Amino acid sequence: MPDADPKRMRLLAAEAVAREAGALARRRFLDFSFKVALKGPQDYLTEVDGETEDLISARLHEAFPHDGFIGEETAGRPGSEGAAVWVVDPIDGTVNFARGVPHFCVSIACVEAGKIEVGVVYDPMRDELFAASREGGTRLNGAEVRASDAAALANSLVEVGWNVRAGVAKYLELLRRVTLWGAAPFRSGSGALGLAYVAAGRRDGYVEHHINAWDCLAGILLVSEAGGYVSDFLAGEGLTKGNPLIACAPELKDALISAVAIEGISL
Repeated sequence: MPDADPKRMRLLAAEAVAREAGALARRRFLDFSFKVALKGPQDYLTEVDGETEDLISARLHEAFPHDGFIGEETAGRPGSEGAAVWVVDPIDGTVNFARGVPHFCVSIACVEAGKIEVGVVYDPMRDELFAASREGGTRLNGAEVRASDAAALANSLVEVGWNVRAGVAKYLELLRRVTLWGAAPFRSGSGALGLAYVAAGRRDGYVEHHINAWDCLAGILLVSEAGGYVSDFLAGEGLTKGNPLIACAPELKDALISAVAIEGISL
């Protein structure tokens, strides 16, 4: 298909692969026969993470052999010079998965020339596929979604991401600031789903002091294509080393940035 749109082909591939990988994760979650290990404090790993990432990597390499690949669990592939790069979290919300909580997802993003071109987040337990392409809008199971019209933090729901890298003090300060400004704080244990919920208007914002690319790139595109605001995550070494992140309904941008005062993100 020589005249096919490459971005469209990558979006369709990402959707299909996410569904296949999600079906594998769902099956293994329900039979609960997997082993659980810890990579570090509160950093869970199951054998299903590796199985799922291997499947995603193989499918994408078969479809796009010149593309690069960055996965949470593997060293990845460099790809051809100047080629697109897939950034994947096979199971975002591994703690939930490992503890029998049905709130996790497959996250697949494609980055080319410094821009996120495709983003897909699939929740296999609810059979919800969030998908976006740059300048193509965001859809949930095929229906267009938009970020909320929340205009005041006092009426908003904000997901507050936690990680051990930023430390307890910074996380508690973030919670304090979100709460003092009147927002209701949430923590669901999946950054990718948290961002997808912002895109769909189920949450009004997402904040975290540090998040890795595989946890958020797909969600970032979902939010921006749904009309929301997202901070410049890919600035500096965001792709390889992560960055702080704020994503929210468009009318909350100034208030949320001011409220949480995350270093590196300003008006």
